[in-house]
Amino acid sequence: MSTSPKQADKIKVSGVILVDKPQGMTSQQVVSKVKYLFKSPNHDSKKAGHTGTLDPMATGLLPICMGEATKFSHYQLDADKSYEAIILLGGQTDTGDADGQIVEQAAIPTFDTALLEQVAQQFSGAQQQIPPMYSALKKDGKKLYEYARAGIEVERAPRDIVIKAINLKAMDHEQIQLTVTCTKGTYVRVLGEDIAKALGTLGHLIALRRTQVGDFNIDNAIALPDLEALALDSRQGQLMPVDACVNIDAEMILTTEQCTRIHMGQRLNVFEQLTDDIRTYIAGNIDSESWANQDIAVRQQAVSETDDSEQLTDTKPLKHEIPVDIRLINEDSQFLGLGAVSLNGRLQPKKLIQR
Repeated sequence: MSTSPKQADKIKVSGVILVDKPQGMTSQQVVSKVKYLFKSPNHDSKKAGHTGTLDPMATGLLPICMGEATKFSHYQLDADKSYEAIILLGGQTDTGDADGQIVEQAAIPTFDTALLEQVAQQFSGAQQQIPPMYSALKKDGKKLYEYARAGIEVERAPRDIVIKAINLKAMDHEQIQLTVTCTKGTYVRVLGEDIAKALGTLGHLIALRRTQVGDFNIDNAIALPDLEALALDSRQGQLMPVDACVNIDAEMILTTEQCTRIHMGQRLNVFEQLTDDIRTYIAGNIDSESWANQDIAVRQQAVSETDDSEQLTDTKPLKHEIPVDIRLINEDSQFLGLGAVSLNGRLQPKKLIQR
């Protein structure tokens, strides 16, 4: 009687898949479904996660990282996101969307294109937003929506967000189409409520669809029924490379010996491999403000390595110690992972994939 291969012998499923999330499922339920669809007696798909929650009511783009790709998911967690939403004016719900209960109503004033453009302009740019009670943010180890369901309101600190593009269009006398591109951490439900208040009424979302995450677009996403209809090999063909989430163009080629050393966790001296392009890339990514605020202990460590106490007041040599993430590839152009390289030629392995 044949037995299934041991877990250690299974092929780890690694890569990124773009899913068009259906309405009614949580983001985690979609992840669980995808893990199931990639599982087989020969494949291990246990490790997976999404790059930013969508509410159960919401549909649209949900990038899911599997296996080794999960090491780089934060690049999309931090990415800008675009949404299309419909705001129904006249009533506010406890959740800010159609899944909630109406808690307050208000008359709907007349509005025209000029007023909508004015309101859109009002919400454009940098601002602060107070997260909703119905959210997965935690307070004292407990999710906010757990407090909300118990009827408890807790104080939430406002968060800095940036609305990079926004458009409002009337669908009829009580519905407005909202199209927005925003930074991470923006709650479109709250934005919809605030827009309604700016128009002199109340409102909530009755539709929400995410269309873009960083460079990923909904046009390249696959619906769960379509993914399920494919044979396993074809599902594998839907996976993008493990580094699909990494939005870094700069790369450094390592020799076979260097590859062996970084996989042992060793730091390398790659000063001779710093091309003009790489130097320009590092210099351009050094944040002078964050450098100015670095902890004094870090500066002292850099000073001790130069054995020159006068360097403490001279930031120029110390800027050469600042590491910047860079893609690492081998001589066969295979992606190895990320390293942190500085202008002094020091390369520290950071996140490496296991083949």
